[in-house]
Amino acid sequence: MSTDETPTDAEAACFEAGIKFGTLYHQFAGTPISPDSASSLATAMEEAIENQPHCTDVTVDVRIDELEAALAASTADYTELTGRFLEVEIVVDYEGCEVRTRMEMEDGYPLMRIESIHGR
Repeated sequence: MSTDETPTDAEAACFEAGIKFGTLYHQFAGTPISPDSASSLATAMEEAIENQPHCTDVTVDVRIDELEAALAASTADYTELTGRFLEVEIVVDYEGCEVRTRMEMEDGYPLMRIESIHGR
């Protein structure tokens, strides 16, 4: 896109998805989490991000196996939320253009990416 062009709907939808992931990750990183609180925290994350414009669906899955492994190496009953404990899907619809995005661990890093773009 050159500096004098208006972004396409697909570009705007991808931008919106990036905003949602930035908000989700940086708003909740560091939140205390335990196996007992994982479900309610995942629901709170989903509902908070779904409030944002153009967001049609958010699914947050806490990787309980990773969470329990981290806690097994600790004397605490909880740990801090990081991307390694999450798998997330966010769907954005901007002017009829649907973007599906995903965050999951890849090579030890919580990678966020565009899965698909449909529509204009």
